[in-house]
Amino acid sequence: MATKTDNKILDTNLLKKLVKYMKPYNTVFIGVLFVVILLALLGAARPYILQQAIDKNIATKTLEGFVPYILLMAGLLFFEVVSQLLFIFYASWLGQTVVKDIRVVLFNHMLRFKMKYYDNSSVGVLITRAITDMERIAAIFGEGLFMIFRDLLTMLVVSGVMVYMNWQLSLIVFLMLPLVLYATRIFQKYMKKAFEEVRTEVSNLNSFVQERVTGMKILQLFTREDTEFKNFVKINERHKKGWLKTVWYNSIFFPIAELSSSITIGLIAWYGGLNAVVDDTATLGDLTAFIMMIPMLFRPLRQIADKFNTLQMGMVAANRVFKVLETTSQIDDTGTQEAANFKGDIQFENVRFSYVEEEEVLKGISLNVTAGDTIAIVGATGAGKSTIINLLNRFYEINEGVIKIDGTDITAFTLASLRQQIAVVLQDVFLFADTILNNITLNNPHITESDVVEAAKAIGIHDFIMTLPGGYHYNVKERGAMLSSGQRQLISFLRAYVTNPSILVLDEATSSVDSYSEQLIQNATDKITKNRTSIVIAHRLATIKKADQIIVMDAGEIVEQGTHSELLKKENGYYRNLYEVQFMKEELA
Repeated sequence: MATKTDNKILDTNLLKKLVKYMKPYNTVFIGVLFVVILLALLGAARPYILQQAIDKNIATKTLEGFVPYILLMAGLLFFEVVSQLLFIFYASWLGQTVVKDIRVVLFNHMLRFKMKYYDNSSVGVLITRAITDMERIAAIFGEGLFMIFRDLLTMLVVSGVMVYMNWQLSLIVFLMLPLVLYATRIFQKYMKKAFEEVRTEVSNLNSFVQERVTGMKILQLFTREDTEFKNFVKINERHKKGWLKTVWYNSIFFPIAELSSSITIGLIAWYGGLNAVVDDTATLGDLTAFIMMIPMLFRPLRQIADKFNTLQMGMVAANRVFKVLETTSQIDDTGTQEAANFKGDIQFENVRFSYVEEEEVLKGISLNVTAGDTIAIVGATGAGKSTIINLLNRFYEINEGVIKIDGTDITAFTLASLRQQIAVVLQDVFLFADTILNNITLNNPHITESDVVEAAKAIGIHDFIMTLPGGYHYNVKERGAMLSSGQRQLISFLRAYVTNPSILVLDEATSSVDSYSEQLIQNATDKITKNRTSIVIAHRLATIKKADQIIVMDAGEIVEQGTHSELLKKENGYYRNLYEVQFMKEELA
């Protein structure tokens, strides 16, 4: 629902938030304001000088003093051009600099959001906030706020000069102003609503396109091209209609403003001309100056409305950006201890957790992992296996219970130091559009290329990397598209191993991996889990059999626990049934 603040021409609270980011550049801000004042004075001075030249020289056919008037007007015009240059450059510079600072703060804020925030948020919308909306905010300074202030000040100064020169002619001009002012106010009201609609549709369009491009393989596999094309046409149509509203409002307002200006000039020419001929209450210089100043009075009104469009779009964008900035969805990083070189003892004590309120995913989990052991977690999809990984890294906060490492609650450690000691290899490997080396080091200056090469040789994947063009400097493109799923997983193993973690968490799915890559993955798994506490969401029998302990989960609970041989001895046991259905064929093969 709309609130009272939605109808404000200018949200002062929002402006205060923007001004906070402008404070470091107060000198530039004051300088721009000074130039704005100078422009208003220079603009109003030229018609006055022209009026003096006409009345004192041209009308009287007197040459003396005429040239100084011409030189003075030329000088004023030169200073006005220079002032315009300075104004446009520094107003835009200020806008881009402020936006750069806000964008840095926004991205830093987004980096620390809980995973739950991203679970519930559209990637396309967040991209719009960080990029498109930021450019709209920059326009508040470069094309909006300062421009409006300049135009208002110009109107004020011009009005003063008009009254000083001829109050009767000024009265005619001022009688026409209320019509334009009223039209401007109505225009602003409807344009604000239209731009809010436009921004919503832009976000929807960005989100739709981003998701479909990312999931293009799925669309083509299931032949959904025509369906998604129809959906896109509908969204694009809504986007077009939103913009057409703004075009419609512009097409109504600007002709009204132009017509009002022309009518006013006509009235001045008629009434002023009569006065000049009949009773000399107006001079030829007055008429010329007024005809010159009327556009200077009416055009700013039209420009204010035009710039108000820019300002409104910027304010709507700023409001959305600040909503993200004011979102408190960070993990509480109140720990004071620096985690360093864990022994690797892990305890889950009656841990309860739910992604959605009142829908528990973990229902009082308790388990102990001895330092140096490899724990395999097995169970059906949705049993809660991946959730254990997420909670150990504090991607989410638990509802109840305690998670300890080496006897210390993990909340006592600083978040960064905790995660530095825990390396995770996920089934769904994400690689950036960068070199293999940078994807492994993630631009960590403490990890050298020689460290990476040595680690790759240690886990047996150096030869594979060297077969690629450029070796470690091979660009894998977006999401690692130039590599197979098995190759991407090998890169993720090396990424984890090179950090020398105290604890390793591994989702070692190999269902879509060729036999050669699977063998490399198996060797890499054996190497990086050796003498290191490891929690493995196990998908292969070889890993399960080697595990020091197997945790069997079902519906958010631990239903069985023990070694492979111990669990197979249980008649009608959950693990035994799972083994017979899922793993026996693998063992026989």
